[in-house]
Amino acid sequence: MKVRARGRANTARMLDKRLLRDDPDVVRRSLRRRGHDDAVVTTFLALDEQWRASATALDALKADRNRISSQFAKAKEEGEAALRALREHSTELGRQIEAREREAAELEQRVDELLEGIPNIVSDDVPDGPDASANRELRRSGDPPVFDFKPKPHWDIGEALGIIDFERGVRMARARFAVLVGDGARLSRALVDFFLDRDIAAGFVPVNPPILVNRESVKATGHLSKFSDVMFSVEDGKLFLSPTAEVQLVNMHRDEILEAEALPKLYVAYTPCFREEAGAAGKDTRGLIRQHQFEKVELVGICTPSDGPQIHERITTQAESLLQALELPYRVVVLSSGDTGFASQKTYDLEVWLPGQNAYREISSCSSCGDFQARRANIRYRPQARARPEFAFTLNGSGLAIGRTLVAILENYQQRDGSVSIPKALVPYMGGTQRIE
Repeated sequence: MKVRARGRANTARMLDKRLLRDDPDVVRRSLRRRGHDDAVVTTFLALDEQWRASATALDALKADRNRISSQFAKAKEEGEAALRALREHSTELGRQIEAREREAAELEQRVDELLEGIPNIVSDDVPDGPDASANRELRRSGDPPVFDFKPKPHWDIGEALGIIDFERGVRMARARFAVLVGDGARLSRALVDFFLDRDIAAGFVPVNPPILVNRESVKATGHLSKFSDVMFSVEDGKLFLSPTAEVQLVNMHRDEILEAEALPKLYVAYTPCFREEAGAAGKDTRGLIRQHQFEKVELVGICTPSDGPQIHERITTQAESLLQALELPYRVVVLSSGDTGFASQKTYDLEVWLPGQNAYREISSCSSCGDFQARRANIRYRPQARARPEFAFTLNGSGLAIGRTLVAILENYQQRDGSVSIPKALVPYMGGTQRIE
């Protein structure tokens, strides 16, 4: 059961203000661990103090106006002079209240804008480090294949088989767009169906959401801060092409109060995704690893705080099970503090082995966001009947990225003669086709 939240929507779009007021050193430490300047905390505290002082003064002025309002009847009895003096006092209070309201609103907006740019608090068990070089490997699954020939990268395999056309992708759009043809398109569709079937069987509810999302939705998940320079926008920034279905799935319950017995909410969605600046300049310029348009099957969980760690592991395990079913070698790493995303407290990356590049590459990120997104999206739950609502926890993970999985299959299942075997689990989804040649 769900209940529409009352009151002003989306009033909580950031970290808990009480945390910054009562324990600012926690936020300072997290910012330093991420490699950010912690001076923003001092700026916040000063602005917040000004805002609270202005709000207190406003309340006092309103109380004074209410007090003198009750005196008009008595002033009429005392004569015109007393009545005129009271009216002048009331008018002056009105001017002061109006000025204070503007001041308080401006200060509150500055405080909120400041808070919107502060990333989530990194979990204590996340390893410290400036970037991906400090990520810590947790486990591996499967052995990289051994070839009796030099393995090729997927772009050579795909073009030789006629199933990936980069030239026509550029001709139709621009660089970092590609066309999948024939068995390439069939393989992509087979992966979508395979992932959805397994995710739904694991208890995730399928969702077919809009691809365009509004500004409120991307702000709610923290992606406007994280991806503001990489999202395709339309209508002058009022709508965005979604960078990940995490945005839509988290916003399924924006401004709602959920009952505890209805949690966890587990969702899965297949969507195209779009990013304007895909990765660092000059990185992964060949192939399908970094495209402006790509496809994902996304997993999202909304739960109580106590269930957060369990749901994080469940999403990660589900993503791993897909790689295991496809018999693709991979490893799991926990991201360092400097490599953890803006909205995440803790992230596990699943990295699949790519023989053509002789490296493990990310194929899924599974993140626990705590109540960070729920505060922004105003997603709350009621622990028990008539209890005061609390903010929920949100979690997400790719289950999996379609293009990168296709890349992994081409490179791990390539044969000496240039053909590619189809993983056994996918053969039924390929209409019985066992090999692309």
